[in-house]
Amino acid sequence: MQTSKLRYATMGSKIGFIGLGIMGKPMSKNLIKAGHELTVYDVVDGPVRELEKDGAKVMHSSKEVAEKSDIVITMLPDSPDVEKAALGPGGIFEGIKKGSTYIDMSTISPVTSKKLAEVAEKKGVRILDAPVSGGEKGAIEATLTIMVGGAKEVFDDCLPIFQATGKNIVYCGGVGSGQVVKACNQILVAGVLESASEALVLGTKAGVPPETVLKVIAGGYAMRVLDARGPLILKGDFKPGFKTKLHYKDLGIALAAGSEYGVPLPVTGIIHEMMGAMKAWGRGEYDHSGLITVLQELAKVETIK
Repeated sequence: MQTSKLRYATMGSKIGFIGLGIMGKPMSKNLIKAGHELTVYDVVDGPVRELEKDGAKVMHSSKEVAEKSDIVITMLPDSPDVEKAALGPGGIFEGIKKGSTYIDMSTISPVTSKKLAEVAEKKGVRILDAPVSGGEKGAIEATLTIMVGGAKEVFDDCLPIFQATGKNIVYCGGVGSGQVVKACNQILVAGVLESASEALVLGTKAGVPPETVLKVIAGGYAMRVLDARGPLILKGDFKPGFKTKLHYKDLGIALAAGSEYGVPLPVTGIIHEMMGAMKAWGRGEYDHSGLITVLQELAKVETIK
């Protein structure tokens, strides 16, 4: 029985991938490397043509991708983008076949995930929400953490797909639970970056070289994010691995969830406001580690050069 299930995702299944941005493009490439037949679509032509050279078939709408695929994956920036791709004119649910599987790997509101699941159920389509963590580097190296919500049997069937794109794959529970866990993850990631910024600014103003402070705090378990971003922070390099405007959106999701369940998230609220300030200052395209620029201006001290 288990072999039969795995055949669903590994033998002859055609995969459609919609959204070929910073994360989606390398994830698609890794699926091709793993031997999957891929059909792709994106509103931006460049990455589509790049995937075409790698062997992917190109379609001109989300509907066309769904018509040609047994498994459809979306990797898009936000809830409205996913709703448009799935539910809008020329969208996935206009073309997807009964018995197919829809995996949304975007980071969106769990409310939107449940809305999509209701439509999928009516159409006889299996659905998973499977947001990822690990940034562009993790997408390229296929070492992403993937948090999956939906029916366990569908998760089991699609495990080979997740294994082609990630390393730490966690089944979180029913529909929407992957998005809830991702929101929790984003709270922690944001908190670590903010705490590191405070430490670097305090150390600098107190006369301790920021390199020394970074060396000490980066040795702790909670500071793993600094392995990737710390050296770039010191250089003032905020080229996005994960954009501030998207993290701002993610924290909005977390705050909304906290409000819904009566859970106060004061630090998350503060960081959300700080990222809002970055957006207002034209820094929404910065990497989220650019949080340090807000504290620097408030403290009137330069940590980065």
